[in-house]
Amino acid sequence: MELYKYNKVRTLTVCSFIAVAVASMAATKQGQDDHAIGFYNVENLFDTHHDEGKLDEDFLPDGKNEWTQAKYTHKLANMARVLSEMATDKVGAKGCDIIGLAEVENSRVLTDLLAQQPLKQRGYKFCHIEGPDMRGIDCALLYNPKKFKLRNARLVPYVQVLEKDSAFHTRGFLTVSGTYCGEHLTVVVCHLPSRGATEFYRRLGAKQIKALRDSLIADDPQLKLIVMGDMNDDPMDKSMAVELQGRRNVSEVGEGDMFNPWWDDLAEGRGSMIFKGLPNLFDQILLSPSLVRAGGNTLQYADHEIFSRDYLLNPTGTFKNYTKRTHSGATWLDGYSDHLPTIVYLRK
Repeated sequence: MELYKYNKVRTLTVCSFIAVAVASMAATKQGQDDHAIGFYNVENLFDTHHDEGKLDEDFLPDGKNEWTQAKYTHKLANMARVLSEMATDKVGAKGCDIIGLAEVENSRVLTDLLAQQPLKQRGYKFCHIEGPDMRGIDCALLYNPKKFKLRNARLVPYVQVLEKDSAFHTRGFLTVSGTYCGEHLTVVVCHLPSRGATEFYRRLGAKQIKALRDSLIADDPQLKLIVMGDMNDDPMDKSMAVELQGRRNVSEVGEGDMFNPWWDDLAEGRGSMIFKGLPNLFDQILLSPSLVRAGGNTLQYADHEIFSRDYLLNPTGTFKNYTKRTHSGATWLDGYSDHLPTIVYLRK
């Protein structure tokens, strides 16, 4: 009788162990089969050289920020740490396959960034096209060429139609197309005008993104399309909710719409930055209807997150829990950015 009880207990224990192991393996496999795509405003990734025709004097060794080679080297290492760690807790060491960037000065800083060891071992390549922004900051796209096969890239200009300043120039819309997981994917990386400008400029930019979106999908109705960037507006603002038609719920997404999964995060107090004590979620990634319709062996939206780690935030002081920036005024903090990265996960 005692032997029977022992065997029964042992059998139950083994069965329980197997059940846990199978569940664990399934969860691991599920995560490993996910694909991560991210966005990060790297906040003034400038080198130490003057670019002719650009207002980059603050980021020179004799400029306001005393932007020396040592500070630039620290900035590269800090950015590489963040970019290499994004999504690794969800998809493992492979991290993000594609990452859009805002506020990079030129191709030289991207070459230097990808030479940093955490990124170099991934073998990332980049797309960058010099734009007209007077400060000299552009958008760019990093991608793993083993996962994303580049077809073409172009910079669609932001066209000023205008309210006041006909000489106004700002970042265009970096539009990169390729094959991803066997499907046609296009990523549009944006950086809309800042809050120093009126709402008009961001709504104008969003209208132009919507027109670009419609033309791309008209050309290929099966296209998987992602629009990402620092929108300088929140999900419920008119640029995003009205002009770009970013819907809060998958059930609301029609043919002419985009799915914007970030509404609820902000409503629940989660943002990608804090301003005057309140969260904002300017760093958004929106998805075309083809990425949120279940069914078939096709890429579909699975999840999203604001990537936040303790080292990215101020631990104490007046700005506790604010993002730890590179500078506070002209004081060098050896930080990261005034924004947190955002990530979407896709599953096939």
